[in-house]
Amino acid sequence: MNIYLESFGIFFKIGAFTIGGGYAMIPLIENEIVTKRQWIAKEDFLDLLAISQSAPGILAVNISIFIGYRLRGVRGSIVTALGTVLPSFLIILLIAMFFQNFKDNEIVERFFKGIRPAVAALIAAPTFTMARSAKINRYNVWIPVTGALLIWQLKLSPIWIIVAAGVGGYFWGKYTAKRTN
Repeated sequence: MNIYLESFGIFFKIGAFTIGGGYAMIPLIENEIVTKRQWIAKEDFLDLLAISQSAPGILAVNISIFIGYRLRGVRGSIVTALGTVLPSFLIILLIAMFFQNFKDNEIVERFFKGIRPAVAALIAAPTFTMARSAKINRYNVWIPVTGALLIWQLKLSPIWIIVAAGVGGYFWGKYTAKRTN
């Protein structure tokens, strides 16, 4: 099968059937691209994910662009990005056309209340997977917890947390390199 059509289909399917946005898509993308098709190694996927989170824009679109680029350059990134955004665009277009008729419908209201916990679980699952891949353990779990608390309680910008973590990682690397020499 043509890799352009196949990658478009994969990202279109994931975009169409994933509720909860980019973080909910991560395990599905990883399963399709890393596990099933082995187009990208797990380590490379984690690197692309880190870059996608750091880049401005929507996580799902960013990761699809980086994966598409890794697979087939600029054309691949365009195809995977279109596959990711087209389902959402079409769904929002349909909702905009018909939502006025259903917004006060009790069944629709209950449906949206029912999917909230599922969306929270879909967002939480990749967090635990990423923590395992990042080798988070009982000795260093304080780093992400402290970062999250600083963002939440002090309304500190995540950018400052990233900069501080980068600087701390640099110095920790220099310190451990001196100890091993």
